[in-house]
Amino acid sequence: MSFWRKIAGLAVRNLDEADCPVCPPGLPGEDPAFTTAVTALGAKLAKADGQAHAVEYEAFAGVFQPEDGSQGNVRRLFHLARQTTRGFESYARRLAKRYRHCPQLLEDVVDGLFFVATSDGVLTADELAYLERVSELFGQSPLTFRRLKATHLGLERHDPYAVLGVLHDASDAEVRVAWKAQLSEAHPDRARARGLPNEFIEVAEAKAASINAAFDTVMRERRTLAMPGAA
Repeated sequence: MSFWRKIAGLAVRNLDEADCPVCPPGLPGEDPAFTTAVTALGAKLAKADGQAHAVEYEAFAGVFQPEDGSQGNVRRLFHLARQTTRGFESYARRLAKRYRHCPQLLEDVVDGLFFVATSDGVLTADELAYLERVSELFGQSPLTFRRLKATHLGLERHDPYAVLGVLHDASDAEVRVAWKAQLSEAHPDRARARGLPNEFIEVAEAKAASINAAFDTVMRERRTLAMPGAA
């Protein structure tokens, strides 16, 4: 099954009148505007690190599989578009405007672009900045981008979600449960009750402080993003 049909199927299965009331008719792969924009974004991403590798087109074609009969045109457009990164924001804005009522589809596009970017074994700072900008232009929140990034790269050691041991899309209640469980396990009183030396108690105090700081950071970020006008 091609990417176009796969994400169209996901959109149908997850259809919610409140979330996706109006999507362009037909399959995304049958929409020239969608095909052109996604191909250009993938190609310009391949150039974001200053080099365009053959493996990146192979990765693109493997994820965003063109419909039968269109492979040649997609390949030509890809090789033409990857000559420069200029213009990628225009394609992203166009795609965001046309599919603004289909957030899951746009998220799948960023997910696929992450796969292309990591296909050569290295994700450069320029490529990451490119992906973050596309996500921003798609209207996705920083938490959505962080979750997609973690899916492909793993949680960063100092990510507050990693400290709490929860996913970025965990509910507030799940975050709170994880915080309390972690804090209970790391509480300095446990070390004191076991008669451990002061050095162990100091470590426990530092760990408890980091857990509290992670929880505060997560909840503060969520409150900020929930404010009117926040991304």
